[in-house]
Amino acid sequence: MSLPPLVEPASELTVDEVRRYSRHLIIPDVGMDGQKRLKNAKVLCVGAGGLGSPTLMYLAAAGVGTLGIIEFDEVDESNLQRQVIHSQADIGRPKAESARDTVLGINPYVKVNLHTERLDSSNVMEIFAEYDLIVDGTDNFATRYLVNDACVLLKKPYVWGSIYRFDGQASVFWSEHGPCYRCLYPEPPPPGMVPSCAEGGVLGVLCASIGSIQTTEAIKLLAGIGEPLLGRLMIYDALEMNYRQVKVRKDPECAVCGKNPTVTELIDYEAFCGVVSDEAQQAAMGSTITPQQLKEWIDEGENIDIIDVREPNEYEIVSIPGARLIPKNEFLMGNALGELPQDKRIVLHCKTGVRSAEVLAVLKNAGFSDAVHVGGGVVGWVTQIEPEKPVY
Repeated sequence: MSLPPLVEPASELTVDEVRRYSRHLIIPDVGMDGQKRLKNAKVLCVGAGGLGSPTLMYLAAAGVGTLGIIEFDEVDESNLQRQVIHSQADIGRPKAESARDTVLGINPYVKVNLHTERLDSSNVMEIFAEYDLIVDGTDNFATRYLVNDACVLLKKPYVWGSIYRFDGQASVFWSEHGPCYRCLYPEPPPPGMVPSCAEGGVLGVLCASIGSIQTTEAIKLLAGIGEPLLGRLMIYDALEMNYRQVKVRKDPECAVCGKNPTVTELIDYEAFCGVVSDEAQQAAMGSTITPQQLKEWIDEGENIDIIDVREPNEYEIVSIPGARLIPKNEFLMGNALGELPQDKRIVLHCKTGVRSAEVLAVLKNAGFSDAVHVGGGVVGWVTQIEPEKPVY
């Protein structure tokens, strides 16, 4: 379904802009009119990470007049494998500032607005109201539902993308003309069911593949050209080099954009998505130890069995001395319980403490009442006990 242009054209292009965008101007579907619309457009990118990097860089190169960047995090060395908007020299800098400098290096004619706070229900409406289009480059469900609901309430379109390991997805959501994100995913997955990129990894170049699709869709919407991915989900398998599409229909019973919406204002999205399940939170109460406590137990020869519930490739990168590997999924399927000793206290850990809390709940229900887990996981261990080891 073709849509009218999202923005009106700017009054003119300067001589320098005509030279810069000449390869756009000679495309009949873009031309002078389309380029003027890009110049007059205001686009907000939520996140300046893996997906935000190619999106911001190509939107800037394309001549989008105003780019907003909302990002509160700092550049970490582990980001550089995929977040190409940042460089080695940017490690430790705010991502928003690093991204701004790269954008202006690509195109000095772009105006960049920085929003360095964490996006939440208290500020999203005010921030989104400034822009014509939202591009979502986040990697957590709470923010995705927040972005969706705010866009529905403000009647704004947004371009969505998602990446994990070798797989990517992209679509356009705009409740005024088609489905919203909740029409595709009415409810978030159970806590801990879908690992993040930090837990499961992502092929760096996949960010460019999905980010370029998002940028293309944004340009099409702004200029009113082509057929946007509205009502279609693009699924990309990098290993098979295969793209396929799935139709997404507007759900008349959708909680936020349906005929009788039940979500008419922003909600508590952290609670809605549940970063950690109630069972895990309950299990962790009074059963969480620090890396320093674990170190003391090891040094004192306590009768403990240290279980690493991460994946084998994570274990190969760095591990806590004496820990043996039993991946989380083995506990969820019930296969690992028979491997646990009855005469030792079980100490669980993962990367940061989220997965180990979920496994702790399983063990508590199975009768291992004195089991504990390490708050902060192996990251906390390396930071506090063995700083010479790598943190991934």
